[in-house]
This record gives sequence, structure tokens and C-alpha cells, in this order.
Amino acid sequence: MAQLTLRITGRELPGGACGEYRDVHVGTQRGREPDQLVSADAAEAVFEIPVETVTASDGTPDFRGPYVQGRRGERFVYLTWGELPAGGEFTMFRRTKLFLADLPQEALAGGAVETGLALTDSAGLPLCAAVRPPRIAWRLTGADGSEG
Repeated sequence: MAQLTLRITGRELPGGACGEYRDVHVGTQRGREPDQLVSADAAEAVFEIPVETVTASDGTPDFRGPYVQGRRGERFVYLTWGELPAGGEFTMFRRTKLFLADLPQEALAGGAVETGLALTDSAGLPLCAAVRPPRIAWRLTGADGSEG
């Protein structure tokens, strides 16, 4: 088992009021709960997600951890979008799915990988659905954030 950190830098956020939504926030999804919430008015949103890489009984790579979703062979992490009014509770209205199979093969040994991602879709709303290459590109980094 190896420890891997995913570092996601979201840029071009859609704003706290977009479409029919108000008090918009984006965060990671830990299990079923939102985590690391950032206002969609922010200049950028940076998320760090710990993931364990393991070898399944059949010898194929697999991923585990509280942020990891999906079945073996189809694992992913979510960015979750929702409304979070002052003093209220987060109400999710859409999610962005980032597939772990798109990570560089070298990441399976552990360490850190990062990506930058525009978080507004072509309609000016929060990015949702599956995001796959070439729209997303992961790169290995050193433990201190330098390129590895």
C-alpha cells in the first residue's frame, strides 16, 4: 500500500450566484458528505485528497480511502457543488467526477499528483459530469509541490 495525494487547483469558478443557484460552494466529497468547501466567488479553490494505492488480489492496481468512490476498475473522486446559505446546510445540486484511472502510472507508487481545472462550463454554470483527458491532465509532483 502506498499513500498518494491528489492536489486539484480549480480556476475560473462560476461565482456565488450562477443560473438559478445562490451561495454556491464547491468542495470534495468524503463518503457522502461535503468537505473542504470553498465559495464559488473565490479566485481559485485548492483541494488535497489523500488516496491509498493498493494491488488487488488479481494483481491490478486499485484505490482506497474516504474520498474514493465507485467500483474497482472504475474508481473516482467527486467535486461536489451546492448551495450553502449563511447559517444553513449544504444542499448539493451537481457533481464533477474525476477518474483515478487517468492518473499517471507512476503515481501508483505513491507521492503526489496535481492538476489544474477550469470549474465553469460553457453555459457559465458549475462544471459537472465526468471530466476526462484532454480536459484534465495530471502530473507528478514532489512532496513539496515541485514537479517530480
